[in-house]
Formats: sequence, C-alpha cells, structure tokens
Amino acid sequence: MSDARPILVTGAAGSVGAVGRTVVEILRRHDLPVRALVRREDDRAQALRAMGAEVVVGDLTRGADVAPAMAGCRRVYFGMSVSAAYVDATVTAAAAAREQGDVEVLVNISQMTVSQMNLTSTAESTQQRLHWLAEQVLDWSGLPVVHLRPTVFMENPLFMTFAVSSIAKDGTIRLPFGSGRTSPVAAGDVAHVAATVLAYPFPHIGKVYELTGPRSQDMNAMAAEFSEALGRPVTYVDVPYRQWVDRELSALGLPDHVFEHLATMARLHSEGRYDRATRDIEKITGRPASSVRDFVAAHPALFPR
Repeated sequence: MSDARPILVTGAAGSVGAVGRTVVEILRRHDLPVRALVRREDDRAQALRAMGAEVVVGDLTRGADVAPAMAGCRRVYFGMSVSAAYVDATVTAAAAAREQGDVEVLVNISQMTVSQMNLTSTAESTQQRLHWLAEQVLDWSGLPVVHLRPTVFMENPLFMTFAVSSIAKDGTIRLPFGSGRTSPVAAGDVAHVAATVLAYPFPHIGKVYELTGPRSQDMNAMAAEFSEALGRPVTYVDVPYRQWVDRELSALGLPDHVFEHLATMARLHSEGRYDRATRDIEKITGRPASSVRDFVAAHPALFPR
C-alpha cells in the first residue's frame, strides 16, 4: 500500500464460511493494517483483535456508524450476511465512501446468480434480487468498484448442514438438485481473491469476477468425489423438492428471508442455474480453486468415520 491507512473490512465477524474474517486474517499475515467492522462485541471480535486488527462495532445500515468506521480508509471490503436490509447497508456504505471522496477501491461481495439476472427476472430469491440491486447502486455511485460473484459456497447450509449430516448418518447426500450441475466454491478461495484485490487494486477496478470451484458436475459425480476423498462409499439421493422443503429445510427453523433464499437456491440448482465454471480464482491468486477433496482434507472433523 502507498501509506499506512487501514483497510476497512465489513462483516468481519463472519457467517457462512467467514469470508470477512478470513480476509482480515490474510491481510494481517501480510502486515497490512486492517479495521474490522463487526455487528456486536463478542469472542469473534476479540479473535480479530488477536490478529492485530482494529475492531469497531457498528450497524451497516446506520450512517452514523459507517462513516466514522470508514474514515481514513482508502480500501474497503463490503460484505454482509443474508439480510432483508442488504440494499440499505449497501447504499449507506456507498454514500459514506462518496462523502469521504478518496476511496481507492470498494470490493463488493455479490453472487454469481446476478450474472444471469436483469431488471425483469423473477425466478430468484429476494436476497439474490437485493444483490442485483446492490450492484446497480454501486455502479451508479461512480466509486472504484470490483464485484466478486461467487457461486454457492461449500460452507453453505445446503452442503455444510444437509450433505455433511447425511454423509455422517448413512453415506448419502440427500438434496433436491435432480440432474443439475454445480461448482461450489470454498469460502477461503473467495477471501484470497478479495485480499489480493485489496492489496493491489488498480488492475482490477471496474472488473467483475465470477468465482467457482474447479469443475461443474452433477451430484452423482460430486458424491463420487466425496467417496474418493473419504475412502468410503458416498451416494447421491435425489429428494423430491417439495418434500425436502417441507420436511428437511423447514426443520431448521430459519428466519423467513433465509428460508426462502435457501429454498430458491435448491430449486435453481435443479434448473441448471449453477452450472458454471471459471478460472477467475486461479487467474487472480495464482493457485487453482479448491476441490471437494481439498475441502474434505481441510475439514477432517466434519467427516468422522
């Protein structure tokens, strides 16, 4: 960096895959100053301080919190967990960055589904629509923006909750994806892309990167990859969509907004909307995207015999 001004990382406490927290960790490993914005003071905030980050507590939808958190930061990572207030937070962050006037880059974490959306599309979840709107706002803002559009995370509940649980129970992956193909991405790979862009932003300004796993494959092929990685049989069971939603997804007791988002993601998988594969991760970080085998090796505690 040209000076010692901190990089602002929002959503730094982490939710699905903890991308923001991992971004902080990577930047600190490279001795870059980081200001981490978190929603509340808890053990996760203390862990960020232990990494050497400056931690501030605030609400991304409140300008009175965001403006002072951003003050003095020329580089910003904007990420937020699934929320009905997503556009409110995006507009607030963009307004704060415009008012400050000297932001060099704002790295926005979005979703790959946005690449297949337009103003009149209706098949997507409310959250996916909010991501599309958030990108419009940031593009209109005139800020130096980089959009990252990851596909479904390997750490998403579709895999982390359902697939991991059923593999442990009876060696199956029970999801309503039909013959749909998918290319889930490791959250750590997305974080490495974000950190690389934040450290050296100028070649990336105005770019959109679609971040996927190394290959797109149907669930039978993915089950075979799990089987090879674990050294024991794993098979795919195609569960009827309505049955899965009513019995298995409903059993989690999720907020309505999150429930609708996950149900829609499952449906879009069966419709082939996640059949995408790019090399953007390797192009930016210099290393290939993580495979299912890599994910299993990195999380051995998830897959006890």
